[in-house]
Amino acid sequence: MDYPLIIHGYQLLAAFLFLLFNLLESSSLIQGKSFPYITSDVNEVSGKSYDYIVIGGGTAGCPLAATLSERFSVLLIERGGSPYGNPLILNKMYYGYSLLQTDEFSSVAQSFISEDGVRNHRGRVLGGSSAINGGFYSRASNDFVTRVGWDKELVKEAYEWVESKIVSKPELTMWQSVIEFGLLEAGFLPYNGFTWEHLEGTKIGGTIFDEFGIRHTSADLLGAGNPENITVLLTATVKNIIFHNNGTGNERRAVGIRFIKSNGSTDQTYKAYLNRPHNSSSSSWGDVILSAGTLGSPQILMLSGIGPEEHLKNFNIPLVLDLKGVGGEMQDNPALGLLADMEAEFRLPDTPQVAGIAKDFKFIVQAGVLPISFNATRMPVAIKLAFPESKGKLILHSTDPRQNPLVQFNYLAKEKDMEGCREMAQVIQKVVRSDSVAVFMRTKPQNKLISSPNDLKDFCKKNVGTYYHYHGGCTVGSVVDKDYKVYGLKGLRVIDGSTLLESPGTNPMATLLMLGRYQGIKILTERESTSSFT
Repeated sequence: MDYPLIIHGYQLLAAFLFLLFNLLESSSLIQGKSFPYITSDVNEVSGKSYDYIVIGGGTAGCPLAATLSERFSVLLIERGGSPYGNPLILNKMYYGYSLLQTDEFSSVAQSFISEDGVRNHRGRVLGGSSAINGGFYSRASNDFVTRVGWDKELVKEAYEWVESKIVSKPELTMWQSVIEFGLLEAGFLPYNGFTWEHLEGTKIGGTIFDEFGIRHTSADLLGAGNPENITVLLTATVKNIIFHNNGTGNERRAVGIRFIKSNGSTDQTYKAYLNRPHNSSSSSWGDVILSAGTLGSPQILMLSGIGPEEHLKNFNIPLVLDLKGVGGEMQDNPALGLLADMEAEFRLPDTPQVAGIAKDFKFIVQAGVLPISFNATRMPVAIKLAFPESKGKLILHSTDPRQNPLVQFNYLAKEKDMEGCREMAQVIQKVVRSDSVAVFMRTKPQNKLISSPNDLKDFCKKNVGTYYHYHGGCTVGSVVDKDYKVYGLKGLRVIDGSTLLESPGTNPMATLLMLGRYQGIKILTERESTSSFT
């Protein structure tokens, strides 16, 4: 693939140095002893067995695989390719360009349009959506951790593990400093400065871009595991999970996976298995763990015969378990955006580094500079509703695992969400019309754009969009238990954003990185406890 370089004058030297630094760094990571074996050859994995199989090398899957590798062998299977050596992923100056080059089966960002008509994206590369997002890093609030029921001390340790390896404190660009003052003018108080924590007011969050402008995705965390215990298979898409019946019909256990080449035929399948315990009666099996994301995990469960029975019948998928919650409780955070610039022109892309967090955490405002083509950018200021009530569902579109399922979020279906959207429209106007933004843009403060309740409602209906923070489909209490084990089956877990009943309020990347590490430690502890009794 050819990657257009959108650079001018003095930027050419900077681009060359950034790219050279990145290629040297990624080359040493891959070739060095600290990084696991990576292959795209399905024959190197086909027929082999591992203690754990993690499906999805994304935001949660990579830290999970790294943690499990401390004691066990792990196969990490990812449908996309490697992020290393791709400047559209790794260099901050090309932030957003990967979203402009999408195709059905191979691009690093896979686009989809929800049944609501809203365009969205999902990551399809080692590192997942941490390879295509804005890189903003912020922990979930303490209240969220309490509601979910996680161990607070272990949560803190897991966050710190991630932060010590791939997270940096940003240096604010001029535009981010302007937005910082604009948020304060709009009433996002107090000013909290730089902090990991999710606090009311205006704050500077962490970033996965380092001081050289190089992105550090979740894939980098694989280097923190035991490289001798991890095999990473790229460009391979899981078709379904293999189950074994214990003979009495009372227990079904996940024992492996079927997969295809991502660019191959769906008829040519390969298999990989879980290692069987030496003692057949032993409970010390490993697991197949779905970390394929909010769209991928419920989709694979359905393709494996786990989901609403009537829906699976429509695709002639043999039923393994009638689990009606699969694909349910899908949510996305409704978002609105206003442009701070009057017309498109070329500026260097800029990632969001400052956040305005409203009282009671109900709204979050951020801004950046995003490319709309390979020679033009715009400057959107965006706001999201942190805790919507409206919910939708996900269903299959095809039995081809490479194709997107169908998903409907039902944006603003609940009146409370519509009320929140009307308020968001008023709040975001205050930021865009602030003196700070006007001075920076060399314009007069913009007049009020929307005023009447009916105008606000119409604006919301026509302009509601995504913040890319969708979740649900395999939620705790409906599809998985508190240990993230799928109800009614042995040896199968889901650990990713599909398990969340609500967004962590702030950008979810930090919490999903933490979740992979957190649940990995919980599994290791569980296995150690089981071994002591066998």
